[in-house]
Amino acid sequence: MKSLKEKLSKAEKAAWLAFKSVCPHFLRNKKSENHEDLVGDMVKCFRVIGCNMSLKLHVFDSHLNFFPQNLGAISDEHGEKFHQDISMFEKRFSGRWNRSMLAEYCWSVIRDTQSDAYKRKLPKKSF
Repeated sequence: MKSLKEKLSKAEKAAWLAFKSVCPHFLRNKKSENHEDLVGDMVKCFRVIGCNMSLKLHVFDSHLNFFPQNLGAISDEHGEKFHQDISMFEKRFSGRWNRSMLAEYCWSVIRDTQSDAYKRKLPKKSF
């Protein structure tokens, strides 16, 4: 029986190896110093084999600096929230991906994370 690597074409094998290198060097508790290059290579390999870049992969590739250093220690609930938010935006934009959809999602994340800084403080009552 052939192994997975023997069944893959040259381009598919490159994509598989790129994905395998991203997993331990980016998706664990500590990122390697060349994690941006590894993710970039993986995205290029997937484009070569004809994988269309989904919105989720685009956000992953374009916003590497927002990923925390200890990514592997983060709860999976964050990923679930991302999928829920993106599905809401996809419904709002009728399943069509465009720049304004991505921009609106990014601004909603910024608004959600900075809302505490702008809350009104109650005046202190002194008796």
